[in-house]
Amino acid sequence: MKNIFSMIKFTLLIVVLFAVIYPLAVYGIAQFAPNQGKGETISVNGKVVGYQKIGQKFDQSNYFWGRPSAVDYNAAGSGGSNKGASNKEYLALVQKRIDTFLIVHPYLKKSEIPAEMVTASGSGLDPNISPEGALIQVKRVAKERKLAEAKVKALVESKINTPTVMGTPIINVLELNVALDQLK
Repeated sequence: MKNIFSMIKFTLLIVVLFAVIYPLAVYGIAQFAPNQGKGETISVNGKVVGYQKIGQKFDQSNYFWGRPSAVDYNAAGSGGSNKGASNKEYLALVQKRIDTFLIVHPYLKKSEIPAEMVTASGSGLDPNISPEGALIQVKRVAKERKLAEAKVKALVESKINTPTVMGTPIINVLELNVALDQLK
């Protein structure tokens, strides 16, 4: 009987600690983070259009495309495909993505497509692409929007985020597309 009461006390202590105190502590710390821990949002005219750190699906030809997603951009189910580079299903999916990309970008060769444009990231929610991934899409986007290629290319180059110390340059696809919508 003595052990049962000890275990009940211990269970209640753990429940209070991890179901009450810990969540309140995390919530309190989040209040000091940007946007009070609700994520870094991107707004247009006061309306939130997305989150800076979560990729979104852009498949219309008048927008820049981001990386494909193994989870269809579902942030609740973040994850990769877990299929290896020798898996026949995976290889067929990548080939389908390559074929689709080449149909929409007939001016490209297969060797010119950056790998990130046809392979999903580990989380399936990568919001960024390389400058090369954006620059190869300039011709298509400019044609669809009836804009000068030079103007669209300049926009892409203005959105390149270069790391301060180490890393590779990236472009946030949502930020780029929001800026694209604001081009006249």
